[in-house]
Amino acid sequence: MTTTVLVGNPRPNSRTATAALATARHAARAAGLSAEPGRGDLLELSDLQPLLLTPGPPLDVQAALERLRASELLIVASPTYKATYTGLLKVFLDLLPSGGLEGVTAVPVLVMGSPAHTLAVDVHLRPLLLELGASVPTSGLALLQDTVSTEGADSPELEETLLPWAERSAPALRAALNPRSTTVPPLPDPSGRIR
Repeated sequence: MTTTVLVGNPRPNSRTATAALATARHAARAAGLSAEPGRGDLLELSDLQPLLLTPGPPLDVQAALERLRASELLIVASPTYKATYTGLLKVFLDLLPSGGLEGVTAVPVLVMGSPAHTLAVDVHLRPLLLELGASVPTSGLALLQDTVSTEGADSPELEETLLPWAERSAPALRAALNPRSTTVPPLPDPSGRIR
């Protein structure tokens, strides 16, 4: 199973990246995938931002777009800017052709400073992914930045949000990522026991 964690934050090593990786791990567990995503699955647009408006696009940008298109599970995360996702993320995703994410299962994630922007993930980011042809079988995740550690480690507050989301999303993620599977194994709780 190929997983990509796309981060649309203009700053590298951000809370958005931490939240996106934590979401990817929870989504993979919920879907019953054997391999958990890690830093090697991370694609930070901050590395590509000087190239994104270059005509072409350059080889590094083409490779990043192909990586997205080849993914089976795609976590798309952005900080909330002006009540929606970043322009950096929009510029990158605009380089995909219509239907460019067909066959990809995506999970939209927004990290926000205020709970007033909670709906932005499902009102703005989810429709963009659907427009590109991705399957988005779950609701998006709206995460408050104060629940995300600045040290790059999962915080208990972040886990309190991700665990119930993963439990609710497990059937939809399993169906989307394992369409031929007829039985759904139980979801393990954090201690490793089967519920």
